[in-house]
Amino acid sequence: MITPAASSLIFKKEVSVATITFNRPDVRNAMSVEMAQRLAEACHDINQDKSILVTIITGSGSKSFCSGGDLGEYSDKIQEKGFQNSITPEYRFVQNAAREVALLECPSIAAVNGHALGLGLSIALACDLRLASNTASFGVPEALRGYMPLSGLTQWLPRLVGKGKALEMLFTADPVDAREALRIGLINRLVEGQELMGEVERVARDIASKAPLSLRFLKEAVNRGLDFSLEQGMKLEMDLYALLQTTGDREEGIRAFREKRQLKFRGQ
Repeated sequence: MITPAASSLIFKKEVSVATITFNRPDVRNAMSVEMAQRLAEACHDINQDKSILVTIITGSGSKSFCSGGDLGEYSDKIQEKGFQNSITPEYRFVQNAAREVALLECPSIAAVNGHALGLGLSIALACDLRLASNTASFGVPEALRGYMPLSGLTQWLPRLVGKGKALEMLFTADPVDAREALRIGLINRLVEGQELMGEVERVARDIASKAPLSLRFLKEAVNRGLDFSLEQGMKLEMDLYALLQTTGDREEGIRAFREKRQLKFRGQ
């Protein structure tokens, strides 16, 4: 997938790391139907390309990661077709944007460079890790506008910060700044201003240096295990562990340790 710099979404790959950039800074990177379609295509391409070991998702500019769905575009559809007919097949791409990110098989990192609101917060939560600049903020403004999230946010948020804090954010619609987000576990790290992308890329390269199949199986064990009982989760872990023992990467890990040399994983 090749995207020009003027596109609403920029996708690029450098060695084993892919970067998706929301590129509508004039509207705070609000998610349009076109952007959501490009996001779905990018996520599909990443899952098909086993050489990609880590995905970074961020927003262009310094003010916004993603401010949510494009209300202007959506309001125009309601006025033109009425509410019931406004949820077109094309608009489903917007509703499913965070789910597409959650379905990435490789580890994903949200580089939150500004506001992450509504759908934008959902996309950040759908990533495995979240690093944020000190100017980032996080919020759920839907109750201010008479509706509620339809992007998985009511499910991801309490799983990450707990029921009480999640309901507080949902009920009050008050934004949370980066320091509070770090305190409540909403983000993994807080990075000063211009250093954000450099730190995110460093973390991505570090993760990408690990065994590809181990990374994918670790992600599967944690994500699927959260919906299982402890006993079922332990069984899943054991099954995935057994599968890894049959791989070439596992043999390489043992050989490299014994020979005291650098690892050369192949994802096989």
